[in-house]
Amino acid sequence: MRFCAGIRCAIGAALACLTLIATERASAEAWPIRPIKIVVSTPAGGITDAFARAYGDYISQKLGQPVIVENKTGASGALAAQLVKDAPADGYTLMYTISSTLLGNRLLLKSLAYDPDKDFAIVALTPSGHLPLVAHSATGAKTIEDLVAYARRNKVTAGSYGIGSFAHIAIAELNRQFGLDISIVQYRGEAPMWQDLAAGVIQLATGSYQAALPVLETGVGQAIAVPTPLRMKKLPETRTFVEQGVNGKVFQLISFTTLVAPAATPTDRIELLAKLMVEAGKTERVQKLLDAFGVDTPAMDRASSIALYQKEGPVWLDAIKSLGLEPQ
Repeated sequence: MRFCAGIRCAIGAALACLTLIATERASAEAWPIRPIKIVVSTPAGGITDAFARAYGDYISQKLGQPVIVENKTGASGALAAQLVKDAPADGYTLMYTISSTLLGNRLLLKSLAYDPDKDFAIVALTPSGHLPLVAHSATGAKTIEDLVAYARRNKVTAGSYGIGSFAHIAIAELNRQFGLDISIVQYRGEAPMWQDLAAGVIQLATGSYQAALPVLETGVGQAIAVPTPLRMKKLPETRTFVEQGVNGKVFQLISFTTLVAPAATPTDRIELLAKLMVEAGKTERVQKLLDAFGVDTPAMDRASSIALYQKEGPVWLDAIKSLGLEPQ
């Protein structure tokens, strides 16, 4: 019996050793040898999708393999997150998503099939830049003061591109600060939100400058405020929230999109992808895209990305908690 037990132990040790060797070989083998897929949690037409395709094309050029972008919308990014979480952690399946997928969802979705901290590794954060608050021309609002006055007399509905996103918590904070009752409608990304604003279905929306441009250029929408202490270069006449007396950390947060990988993805592959993201941010194509979207900062290096996430993540979560937003 002791002899058999010894054999079993020896076989177990040998199998464990072989598994370790196979894992090390998988990490060290040539990569990539087939297409890489980036799952985008928002529809085509918004800043997240545009960034995923531009940065993805550069990664494809440098690695010599196609990078396929697949839009997987729903549940404020949770469907995309679960798909990528369940994929092999080999660097062939990545996710490009918005901040709320990693932050707000943990408080605003009753059932979350992934752990944002344990299931994903950040590759690079890409700041979303200024996200102007835009009011439909029918409201006549050109400032926060105008909006507040209008909302106290009329029913106002605002669009949000994701649960727990800046758009969501900003409107909720305006409700709290001014005692308003602006209804919030959640969309699967920016494109359908701006379409509804253009059609007059909603009266208020917050999102990227480029996605909002059609309603701004036609005059259907009016930018009435921008977050962060500095005005936006593309909308120099639009005052910041702070300039209009609307204070609070919510209106000073850095909204971001991010490229992540399954947590167990080999570190060398994550580091290579992070390096290529920074390189891509310096290319003419990405620089033009940043200018079009009114974004000043390209993809951050991995260390800076993780530092920003760890610094601002708790602020996002505290903001959501303080507003008493109910899980859906």
